Amino acid sequence: MAARAALEVAAAAAARDVVLYEHDRSRFFRLAGLFCASQGLFWAYLAHYAFTALRPVPGPASGTGADDPLRPRDNKWRFGFTASCLTVGSLTVAAGWLLPLRSVARLTLLRGGAAVSIATPGPLGVGRRTFTVPLRDVAGAAHRSEAAAAVPIRVRGRPFFFLLDKRGELREPRLFDVTVGAARKL
Repeated sequence: MAARAALEVAAAAAARDVVLYEHDRSRFFRLAGLFCASQGLFWAYLAHYAFTALRPVPGPASGTGADDPLRPRDNKWRFGFTASCLTVGSLTVAAGWLLPLRSVARLTLLRGGAAVSIATPGPLGVGRRTFTVPLRDVAGAAHRSEAAAAVPIRVRGRPFFFLLDKRGELREPRLFDVTVGAARKL
């Protein structure tokens, strides 16, 4: 009986585009992108400073200063610290670039019910990215009642899950459950 009701809802919605889910967090992602970009610049500047200023200085030939373990005696310190700074900065920018691309801002079931349009914030929170995939290539990894903070959605051909924040507005819950939220083997 419930399956028949779900099919009736899906058939009624197939005549037009239906927004299944919407959650606008563009301001948060812009601020997070600004933070990540500024952290990337900071760590790049620190790496530049370390590479140019941490040159080994010749120490005294004999004395207590020659045995100091913190005094850089060769270029290993300089190269290691520079590489560490560049790694931290790159990882911070990469996180700010990829996190918004996996957070769903709007999920729309297109007319006919055979395709879904997924809109996410752009890299570093700037702009908006929208792409369309067939419904058969989308699967819910967990039911929305089981997920604690975000509902994971798997899309075939994409390496990571897309996340629907539970604080967002699920406009058509029954239609979402039988279309996008349905467990499919991908």
